[in-house]
Amino acid sequence: MTLPVFDQTAIEKAVTTRLVLDTVRDALIAHAEGRTSVPPPLHMAFPEADGDCHVKAGWITGAADFTVKIATGFYGNPVLGLPSNHGLVCVVSARTGQMRALLDDGGLLTAWRTAAAGALITHAMARPDATTLAVFGTGEQARLQATWLAELRTIGTVLVHGRSPHKANALCEQLHARGLDARPAAPQEAAAADMVITTTPATSPVLDATHVREGAHVTGIGTDMPHKNELPPALFHRARLIATDDHTQCLDHGDFGHAVRAGATGQHSDTAAGDLLKGPVDRPEAAITLADLTGVGALDAALASAALDQLLH
Repeated sequence: MTLPVFDQTAIEKAVTTRLVLDTVRDALIAHAEGRTSVPPPLHMAFPEADGDCHVKAGWITGAADFTVKIATGFYGNPVLGLPSNHGLVCVVSARTGQMRALLDDGGLLTAWRTAAAGALITHAMARPDATTLAVFGTGEQARLQATWLAELRTIGTVLVHGRSPHKANALCEQLHARGLDARPAAPQEAAAADMVITTTPATSPVLDATHVREGAHVTGIGTDMPHKNELPPALFHRARLIATDDHTQCLDHGDFGHAVRAGATGQHSDTAAGDLLKGPVDRPEAAITLADLTGVGALDAALASAALDQLLH
């Protein structure tokens, strides 16, 4: 039997944004309720090439499939005319151990999973009347976070901060094409937005905690390896509500872990992101809320299985 292989084009045709959002929401809730199996991720760094690789596996209890995923990020690739991110997902039967399919998605499902998780938790934790969004970073994930959050709530203005003015302007043009009002912003202005999402491979904080105003929500999605760091520990100290997608992972290599080791917050001060997606979040109007997302293999498993179902029918 030949293993079916589906490429990025086929996946894009078969999978809708709504399917991704619904699948990721359900998977985050399942993970919060302990209905998943997620071994520790494997990390490799390639400093000479400014690259890294992650291997993640996951299974949701009772699901027909589990997955093993390889995802790479080589951040100098655009200079070579190549995308920064790549990867593939192997879908395996959880009943027979037989390989069901290979999703040669070029990292697409990882990007979608990340975008959905960030948009869902930002929407859930931000004030209902929050309309100004700031993104730190100018790549694919910054674009996805803004456009997918706009699927869930009204976005008035998107402030874009990046190290390269050219890339920040280019992202603003992409967002304009998708109907969003976007403009470049200095880091202090961006950090003062109603909602802030950081989408960078930074190794030191990209914003100053004192610039985040009361009532704001901040989501960090870029700290997925021990050497990375986007959010300052002082911001965790100011936060009234902290969400993590996986407590152990975030403590080991997330911004939450950096803050705990710095003594800025307690080891058990976080709440599972999935628990906050079950209903309206009780947040004081002036509270700063914070989410640290490191990427959970069970979400990859759920999304890959949902995508395969669409591809086969």
